[in-house]
Amino acid sequence: MDTQNIKYDCTRGSIAERTPEGELKCVSSSCCCKLSVFDWLKDIPDELTQDIFEVRFKNTRKLFFRNTSGISIQVGDLVVVEATNGHDLGIVTLNGPVIIPQLRRNNIDIKTYEFKKIFRKAKMLDIERWQEAIAREHRTMIRARQIAASLNLNMKIGDVEFQGDGTKAIFYYIADERVDFRQLIRLFADEFRIRIEMKQIGARQEAGLIGGIGVCGQELCCSRYMSDFQSITTQAARTQDLSLNPQKLAGQCSKLKCCINYEAPTYIDAHINIPQVRGPLETEDGFAYLVKTDTLKGVMWFSYEQNSMTNMFPLDAEKVKEIIKLNRRGIKVSNINEKKQAKSPEFMSAVGEDSISRFDEKNSERHKQSRKGRSSRNNRKRGGNDSNQQKA
Repeated sequence: MDTQNIKYDCTRGSIAERTPEGELKCVSSSCCCKLSVFDWLKDIPDELTQDIFEVRFKNTRKLFFRNTSGISIQVGDLVVVEATNGHDLGIVTLNGPVIIPQLRRNNIDIKTYEFKKIFRKAKMLDIERWQEAIAREHRTMIRARQIAASLNLNMKIGDVEFQGDGTKAIFYYIADERVDFRQLIRLFADEFRIRIEMKQIGARQEAGLIGGIGVCGQELCCSRYMSDFQSITTQAARTQDLSLNPQKLAGQCSKLKCCINYEAPTYIDAHINIPQVRGPLETEDGFAYLVKTDTLKGVMWFSYEQNSMTNMFPLDAEKVKEIIKLNRRGIKVSNINEKKQAKSPEFMSAVGEDSISRFDEKNSERHKQSRKGRSSRNNRKRGGNDSNQQKA
């Protein structure tokens, strides 16, 4: 196979190949699909959603269409769909009953919503025009950035997406404030000779469009499954006792990581059972100062040395509450530092509860026996040689 003629397009989840005869073949690639959905209701018939399909375009842009053509369409087919002006080309990514939760997430009522139509499966001419439009996207984005910079506009052109018929382009831009781009649209129309649509996105949405790998080693959440972006504050990080280091808390979009919000409600609920220690605990051995708190386990660590992490000992949150109540009554507690000897974990094999050193004694005995055997043989040989010398 000649890999030079194969083009992998992860922005749309497709693979295009030019055959030696000059024919262009294009198929879908599920490994590059953003915002992918596992169809756990596959092959289950449903009359309500049998003619409704989810169609993916570039990156995370997905829309829902109704198949009124009467042709059989499957997941992975390239289809020509209705657009506001002209037609567009996309890849079918979902159909069947599992599409109902996706419609609900997008606030679409299947009974009242006016779905646009799927015209037909993509023909060779449609795919050729689609690939020509895709080839123009990168240089169009570079030129668009140059034009925007010449007008001194405080905006960034993040991405450009051409419509399947090549007559329209969507310019995704980022701006911190309102931008008057009326003159910019006129310059774009004169430069590229297409219809222009400007669409403002945020930094998190741009990260979802571009994609990437997070510090956890997995694909970015905004690219993999997130479509609703909630506000994230440093209070969620403080609740989880995270280090307020901007370099560690910021994601690839230079904003606070979305995953900070994932466990924040759990920590908020756990903090209800954690007492507020406003000062040291009064004990007969001295003042015990709070060093750190394990919120989820409900364990608080104290030390008799202020601002020091040496000689720490744990206390349950309930016991700390009792000590605080006694201190308010002027009672000093005793024996709060009851260190329990932790039992070291033993090796557990996959076969059973055997020690990793179970062969050591046997091996040592065998080694001793082998040494005794060698020494006795050597003595016999020496004795035999001595007797031979005496006879001689």
